[in-house]
This record gives sequence, C-alpha cells and structure tokens, in this order.
Amino acid sequence: MSYRELRDFTEMMRALGFHRLISIENFRTPNFTLVAEILMWLVKRFEPHTDISSDVATESDRVFFIKAVAKFMATEVDVKLNTKHLYQADGYAVKEMLKITAMLHAPIKTKHMALEDRVQEANNKFKFELGSRISDIKAARQLASEVMSKGASLHDLLGQEVKLWEKRTAAIARPLEINKTEKVLTATIREVHESIEKTKDVLSNVMCDETTLDGKIEKKRQELERKQKKLQSLQSVKPVFMDEYEAIEQELKRQYEIFVGKFGNLCYLESQLDEYHRQEKERTENTKKMQHKLRERERDMRRRRRSETDKDDLEDQSEDESEAKSQSGSNSDLEESNF
Repeated sequence: MSYRELRDFTEMMRALGFHRLISIENFRTPNFTLVAEILMWLVKRFEPHTDISSDVATESDRVFFIKAVAKFMATEVDVKLNTKHLYQADGYAVKEMLKITAMLHAPIKTKHMALEDRVQEANNKFKFELGSRISDIKAARQLASEVMSKGASLHDLLGQEVKLWEKRTAAIARPLEINKTEKVLTATIREVHESIEKTKDVLSNVMCDETTLDGKIEKKRQELERKQKKLQSLQSVKPVFMDEYEAIEQELKRQYEIFVGKFGNLCYLESQLDEYHRQEKERTENTKKMQHKLRERERDMRRRRRSETDKDDLEDQSEDESEAKSQSGSNSDLEESNF
C-alpha cells in the first residue's frame, strides 16, 4: 500500500463528508473498528435502509460483516472487493475501500472541474471582450446600417403589397390547363413505374442470390455430413498396423527400462572410478609428502652426524694437546731432579 493511495483515501473521505477525521497513521497497524465504521458509512451512502449488522465484537461477527458488505457491493454497486484484505484492516483494506470512495468521489470531482472550466471560460471571455471591444463597435455600426437599409427596402415592398395581392389572386383563380397537367401527371406516373420496375429487378436479383446461397449452403451441409460420417468410420475402424505399433511400443518401453538400468549402472561405475582416481591421487600426494619428510630427516641426521664428528675431532685434538703438555712437564721435572 503506497503513501499516495493512503493520502487519496483520506482526502476523498474528507470530501465526501465523513463524520470524523482519518489520519494516515490509523492504518499503520490493523484497525478493524475504524474499517468497519467506514464500510458501514459507505454502505449507508448507497442504501440508507440496509439491514447489515454493525456488530463486530467477535471473530464470527467480523467475518459475517465483511461477507455481507462484499456481497452488497458486488450485487448493488458492481464493485468486487477482496474479503481477505478487508479483514486485515490495514493498508490493503484501504486499497479495497478506495474502489468505493473513488466511485463516490468521481461526480464531485467532475462537478468541481466543470465549475473551474466555467470560471476559466468566463475569465477568458471577459479578457477577449476587453481586447475586441473596438472591433465589436465597428461590427455594431455596420449592422445598424444594414438594419436601416433592410428596413427601407421592406417598407417599399410592403407598399407594393396591394398590387401584388391582386396579381397573386388572379394567378390562383386562373383555371388549370388540362393538357399541361396531364403531361406532368403522365411523366410522373412513368417515373414511378420505372422506379417500381427497378425495385422489382433488384428484388428478383436478391431472390436469385438467396436461392444460389441456399443451394451452396445445402451443398456444404451435405459435404460436412459426409466428412463427419467418414471421420466416425475412420475412428471406429482399427488400422492394419495398430498391432505392430502396439508391439513395437511395448518393446520400446522394455528397451527403455533396460537403457535406464544400464545408464544408472554406468553413472555409478563412473562415480566409483572418479572416487578411485581421487583416492589414488591422494595416496600419491601422501607418498610424496612422506618421501619429502624422510629426505628432510636424512638431511637432518647427516647434519647432526657431521656436527658430532667435528666435536669428536676437536675433543681428540684437545686431549692430544693436554697429553703433550703433561709429557713436557714431566720431562722438565725429571731434568730438574737429575740436576
């Protein structure tokens, strides 16, 4: 439900003369009491003596009220309402009630528009009269001169009425010439006969066309009956190849079942093969990782051995040096004792 529709609904209800003010905020949450009051007021606008109950205390009463209002609007006003949206009593209910209010507000809107058009037309006419006053004065002067000339000529003609009346009376009183009258009547009768003959020819042509069309329609009807009988006979007769067709159809169903089974097995085997390849790939990757770890360990062990051998060599060298020092010391002691 858009804000524009809510605003239009509130403005229409205010223009129609609803007895209380309606705000847009009234329909943010479900408000069944207000919706029921508005619906009852709209129904009264169409039928003041309606017998729809306005009791909406219980759920069943509300359902009965909504159904009664929707039925009344459908039968009397020819407006179809969504009862589910009306029962929600929120913006969707406003959308449904807007259908009724728009119908009631249309004449008022048309009346206002007509009044505005008349006011605008009067203003435009007044402005036009102000702008064309000089031309109107000239036209009035010309009409006045024409009226005077026509009046003078009419006065002259009325003065000649006495003489003209005598001539008119004499012409009326003059006897008719039988020969001329007979010729005129004969020519008129001849024209009438000619028109009658033409009409008869047209009617005869129409009758011939009608007979021709009836014959064509009868032929088409007979052809249609023959086609229908032929169709019925073809439908009732079993074709020669129907047995073979049914046998081939059964064989096709069996082959299809076999195909479905083999296709399922093939898909399963392909999935198993993919799983096997995946496991092999993981196994090779694990083997490579183990080999790499073993190589690293061997390298570490070699490094440790080298470091240990280097330490042993250093220790041996230090021991040799200490022994050499001890021997030289002992030799010096012996020499001193000898002295």
